[in-house]
Amino acid sequence: MTAFRYEAVDNNGLTVKGVVEVDTARQARANLRARDLFPVTVEMVTQHAIGNNSIFHWKNRFSQVQLALFTRQFATLLSAGLTVDAALTALVEQAENEYAKQILAGVRAEVLSGHPLARAMGHYGKVFPETYQALVHAGEESGELGKVMLRIADYTENRSDLRQKIMLAFLYPAAVTLVALMVITGLLVYVVPQVVSVFRQSHQSLPFLTQALIALSDALRASGIYLLVLLATGIWGARVALTKSNHRYRWHAFLLRMPLVGNLIRGMNTARFASTLAILVGSGVPLLQALQAGAMIVANLPMREAIEQALRMVKEGTSLSYALKTSQQFPPILIHLIASGEASGKLAHMLERAAMQQEQEMENKTAWLTGLMEPVLIVVMGGVVLLIVLAIMLPIIEMNQLAH
Repeated sequence: MTAFRYEAVDNNGLTVKGVVEVDTARQARANLRARDLFPVTVEMVTQHAIGNNSIFHWKNRFSQVQLALFTRQFATLLSAGLTVDAALTALVEQAENEYAKQILAGVRAEVLSGHPLARAMGHYGKVFPETYQALVHAGEESGELGKVMLRIADYTENRSDLRQKIMLAFLYPAAVTLVALMVITGLLVYVVPQVVSVFRQSHQSLPFLTQALIALSDALRASGIYLLVLLATGIWGARVALTKSNHRYRWHAFLLRMPLVGNLIRGMNTARFASTLAILVGSGVPLLQALQAGAMIVANLPMREAIEQALRMVKEGTSLSYALKTSQQFPPILIHLIASGEASGKLAHMLERAAMQQEQEMENKTAWLTGLMEPVLIVVMGGVVLLIVLAIMLPIIEMNQLAH
């Protein structure tokens, strides 16, 4: 069976939209006519077709939060004894997001056609990542899909929570910086010119600080629009350059070398890698296959290259801990825990501990960094405002002294 998205008109002239599961588009139209609906469009549900269903593409998305919620609900239904198709049917019926409903209907149609669940999800790779598919495949192969889905639910929820914590931690400093820049720009462009016009009319010699402020104000007023265009062009050029793998690799390597940002990026990717590897190995996936899937979850290219190099070394008989240690891209704690897991036969457990340790360390570093940024931003922005005030007040003080 195949899922078809339709748009039809009923007897009252009202537009009706939905999804129907049949074998062909002709059967879909016949099904609609049998329900007294006149089909306008009938399209096979695919990831590309759904993603381009509306000019508002930002609405057509399946976020990490929605994926975590779907996984938890799906795991609960499977653990309650429902079959895969019955669980998917229930989730389709209660899905509130139309995009999510059509995606799940497409997966259910593939399952009803006899395809494995992992393969059905593979048709929607933007929604279900490769690692997610590998975990589902491992659950199907082991016959413990319900238990594996519960672990996947924990994994997706932890990733979503960690991402939200990091975003919220940096939201306040980013908002303070943006507001402060807007205020300073407004002072330089609108307030300063009106105040310093009095000084220009007096033809008195101005302090250096005041002259510098006037020059900066004049430059912003005269070329501010060109600076914005230049900034936008630079951002666009950087994005185009980063589409090339060699430029993106050098940029990722540069980020890793940065004192604070590099530690956060390394910790985030290490936590992802360790969590993914723990679930895959714990679900019975062979280590080599688990490493292949784990490499895909790592966003930083030098770290991904290190995992791929470790994969080649493990194929040749090298231990995983030594293979990862040679790259010097991963924290020592991860290497030690993996070595301990290999020696004790509890690799999955040690990987889980490594992932938890990295996530906790990331939260602590993020809290420390944001706690440090807030007073620094206040001091810096306060200093800038103080300079502006001094540049305006110094000529006024000199004029008062001359008057006396």
